[in-house]
Amino acid sequence: MKVFMIENETDNITVYSLAKDAEAVKGAERFRNEAGLAKLAANWPVSRLVDIWNSLPGVTPVKKFKDRATAVSRIWKAIQSLGEAVTEASQRAGVAKEPAATATDVAPQTPDVAPEAGPAAQKTTRSKKAPRAAKVKGAREGSKTEAVLALLKRAGGVTSKELMSATGWQPHSIRGFLSGTVGKKMGLTVVSTKGENGDRTYSVEA
Repeated sequence: MKVFMIENETDNITVYSLAKDAEAVKGAERFRNEAGLAKLAANWPVSRLVDIWNSLPGVTPVKKFKDRATAVSRIWKAIQSLGEAVTEASQRAGVAKEPAATATDVAPQTPDVAPEAGPAAQKTTRSKKAPRAAKVKGAREGSKTEAVLALLKRAGGVTSKELMSATGWQPHSIRGFLSGTVGKKMGLTVVSTKGENGDRTYSVEA
């Protein structure tokens, strides 16, 4: 059975085929089914559900849902295709195929939710801009996202071990973050190189 993990800081959703792999992820909450997601969401502000929905590719952005149950149902349906393919961004970054995939790999879904009011041209523009991306780019001060970006941008880049030490994340969580959040959501090109000692170094193109 699939195990879904949602990171508290980035709202990235990752699916694992093995529970032991999911248990190794820090700073995230776990659920296996729609009921589990609903239980977690009961403690979240509704705005977080809106942000999660708007971060999924191919959906029509919304300002609100008619109720919490509708939001949970639509998000659950949208993430069912997780883990079925390796993203093109991961391949460009030189990241090996992983058993887990982030929510940015979800196949486009058509929500049964009323989109925000406004002319059709404005809706199309919002969908292309991926509202969630703007929020990620403005990483809050002192966050792990800000710390990782600073390390990626420094001269010579940063090794996987250094990222693990700075964030407390496991290797697969780091690769998912680089591919999903940095590569797809933030639109940055992640360059991956392997040194003579076998350590992998990551950096972003200026």
